[in-house]
Amino acid sequence: MRLVIDLIRGRVVPEAYAILRFSKKRAAKQIHKVLKSAVANCEQKALRKNEPLDVDRLRVRYAIVNEGATLKRFGSAAMGRATPIMKRTSHVEIHVAADPAPAPKTPATPAAKAAAGKRAKGAKPAAGAPPKRPKGRAASRSKKGKK
Repeated sequence: MRLVIDLIRGRVVPEAYAILRFSKKRAAKQIHKVLKSAVANCEQKALRKNEPLDVDRLRVRYAIVNEGATLKRFGSAAMGRATPIMKRTSHVEIHVAADPAPAPKTPATPAAKAAAGKRAKGAKPAAGAPPKRPKGRAASRSKKGKK
């Protein structure tokens, strides 16, 4: 299951559907159901809040598989013995969220670019900022003397 989850983590929902549809792993069918449920939950949430939602812009933000309850059974073995059979289950958790709308880019003026460059080069501390501590041997010596 984790192999399949790793394939869709971070992908756009339509792309994740396509990956799961054509995957040869048996777990892909179950994960497809969980992803479909997560998308439906996101749609219902948007309807309740009366917000517009484009399903094609949803992205798999969080996808994880954890160990679930183990069903303990016994099977027959040679000479009348019984051997334990552990039927393992898993918990699949998928969160989907819409990509944020791209912000419109505003052209920066040459004066704003120059001011930004000066701030980065000068790098003077703000008035309320604590003074920088010395690095290297001087810093370690000053700490040893104080108690």
